[in-house]
Amino acid sequence: MPAGFFRVCLVVVAAIVNHPLLFPRENTTLQESDKEIIQKLKKHEENLRIEQLRLEQEIARRDAEANMNLEGKGKEDKLPWDFWSTISMVIFLLIEIWRQDFQDGHLQEPNNEEDDMSLWGNIFQAVSLPNKTALSTFYERFIRSTTNDAARTREFVEGFADDLLEALRSVCNRDTDMEVDDSVGVGSMYENWRVNKPLVCDLLVPFAPPEPYHFRSEIWDSVKSSPEDKQGYGKVKVCRPDEEAKGCICDKTKLGEDMLCLLHSKSSETKLNSDMEVLLCSKNTQYLDTDQVMKWFQIAITKAWNKISHKYEFDVTFSHLDAPGALKIRFRSGKFITLNLTPVVQYDDSDVYFISHFPNSGLLNDFSSSTYWLLSFTVYERRFLKEMAKKLPENSCHLSCLQILAFLHGKQSTLTGQSGLTNYHLKTVLLHLLLARPAPNWSFEKLDARLREMLKYLEKSLHEKKLYHFMIGNRSIPESVRLPESFLVAEPLNLFRQFVLHRSIYKKTMDNFYEMLKNASVLINEYTLHVPADHTDVTTKP
Repeated sequence: MPAGFFRVCLVVVAAIVNHPLLFPRENTTLQESDKEIIQKLKKHEENLRIEQLRLEQEIARRDAEANMNLEGKGKEDKLPWDFWSTISMVIFLLIEIWRQDFQDGHLQEPNNEEDDMSLWGNIFQAVSLPNKTALSTFYERFIRSTTNDAARTREFVEGFADDLLEALRSVCNRDTDMEVDDSVGVGSMYENWRVNKPLVCDLLVPFAPPEPYHFRSEIWDSVKSSPEDKQGYGKVKVCRPDEEAKGCICDKTKLGEDMLCLLHSKSSETKLNSDMEVLLCSKNTQYLDTDQVMKWFQIAITKAWNKISHKYEFDVTFSHLDAPGALKIRFRSGKFITLNLTPVVQYDDSDVYFISHFPNSGLLNDFSSSTYWLLSFTVYERRFLKEMAKKLPENSCHLSCLQILAFLHGKQSTLTGQSGLTNYHLKTVLLHLLLARPAPNWSFEKLDARLREMLKYLEKSLHEKKLYHFMIGNRSIPESVRLPESFLVAEPLNLFRQFVLHRSIYKKTMDNFYEMLKNASVLINEYTLHVPADHTDVTTKP
């Protein structure tokens, strides 16, 4: 009996010495600490094995002595020895399993998402956002003074873009080159919530192929082979006249010799231009290539500007070559205006467009295949905001909230770099809340409450990694917006779905988000107190 008790005590003592909680867990996020702890565990494990061997030898010696002393005794006296041996082995196995689980679950992944989420939640509880008075003062003194020239900027840019596109049409071959339509203003400048400078105007430029070619749209839900990460994208196929001819009955029915189609006579037939396909399509395919279209558009814009440059007293250059028409207009005074002309393809007869390059797309939107075009619903989003403005109070705060949030996000991106969060995500949050909250809740007196609600909604979406596209799969959109039915009944599109795969970008996004919250009061107070007297833009022609 004493020997069995001694064996149990010895195993318990060994377990206590080897207990993982005896080692310090501070700074477990550092790789050096992980290695040090693992080395200690291995050392203690080796010590435990040595102690176990010594214990087994001691037990064997004592068992031999006990067997000699117990010869002739009854079978009842041997049962306690077997009982204590079994208990000792069970305890040892349980402790070893516990140690392995602790090591695998806590030491191998000290930076798991649950720990990060807990940390982020604690940070949010400690954040102090600006009060209503500070927000109102900031809006009146900074944002209004920043955007007071937005209307003049839009007017000037639209006039210049019309002149430039007209020159582009004149330098293009009407029989073999693309047909370019008038530009369409979209984005924050045309939705009246742009705040961060420079005040950039985004203009979509629809184009179509020359006859007898036509475009055929293929969106993600109609292409079975479309990858899952391309939901919200589509392809544009350049079709020849003999492919899916449509529109005129002469293409479908053989007319008699004495019958003539007034729309399509033999003399109006155009020869196929294989050079056009080679120039704009991906290699060995009939699908439009975003990079090829960008090169074509940049060359066309350059030719158009060279034709009309003598009429203007300013210079026009490409601000960067990663976008089709990112232009910078620089005046002699040194001030400048920027605009983005982006070639797009109209989806069927709707105001949805296939866009080749989406500005300010953040770190997540990468175009791994140049034949996939992103679907843009900006025209419908602008229409929805106009429809909602008719129902909201006269001095509503919905755009003010978005402006303040976009300002904070822009300044934080300048400080800590770009993350997976974009201004489009911020606008999507506002669009969802506009449908969810009654119109009276958007009065300007409730600016602080609505801003906090937007931040809460955004935080919840980031934690859940779910922010659904407002226009895709949302049957609550008013009929007055006139969104095509196919998009209303489509499966909802999660704009944050790539956070699941890109954990490093997700962590950077969350860190930037909470850093933005911590800096919100400082930034707003700083820009409220130090607004320059001449905080305006010169947007008229010199």
